[in-house]
Amino acid sequence: MATQPNHPDSKLHPEATGLAKKIVDEHQKPESLVLYSGWFCPLVPTLEYDKKPLYESNVICEFLEEVYPDNKLHLQPTDPYQRAISRIWTDFVTSRVIPSFHRFLQHQPDQSSHPITKLREEFHGHLLEFANAMDPEGPYFFGKEPKLVDLTMAPFAMRLWVFDHYKEGGFGAPEGGQGGDKEKSWARWRQWISAIENRQSVKETTSERQYYLSIYQKYADNVAQSELAKATREGKGVP
Repeated sequence: MATQPNHPDSKLHPEATGLAKKIVDEHQKPESLVLYSGWFCPLVPTLEYDKKPLYESNVICEFLEEVYPDNKLHLQPTDPYQRAISRIWTDFVTSRVIPSFHRFLQHQPDQSSHPITKLREEFHGHLLEFANAMDPEGPYFFGKEPKLVDLTMAPFAMRLWVFDHYKEGGFGAPEGGQGGDKEKSWARWRQWISAIENRQSVKETTSERQYYLSIYQKYADNVAQSELAKATREGKGVP
């Protein structure tokens, strides 16, 4: 699978012969899968498959799961019932967690009839509901290995620091042992997020914080012009 339409090597040694020519020819073979952005929206991942486009991250992930069924790490459970449960909670992240994340982040005291404490409480509630649905042993949602539902939540879990950086009172989650009657749920959440934060693949695909600051400053000031930011201002869900 290529991540860009053209291989740099395809322009090297056009008159190559022997083994060198074989290598160049292999690099010039048409790719069945090309991952890029820009077909649907510049910020939306797009997969070109046999010159046909697909977009939306979760759709692409499920598609790749079907195209490469022999891959050792499955993104969805093999059991049909558990696979359905995965889709329910993946949708929960998209329809509940992400809008709540942005309502909390975009809150402006002089523009909202709700105090930020209410939006923080709402966001916490969604995280705990997610945690309560997890496998009790973990560390991931379905147990020992991460699935698509974990990877859908992960980017937002990895950015919880933005609340501490931009919002009065910060993220506000209780420290270990201080969650009161919700401590069991918070403990499961801490176990999950620790597993996510320390997973090598997550570390290698998460940018340093300084690269997020200019982007999230606009959300924190409620002036971002993305479709998601606009939908949040209008009280709508993820567009």
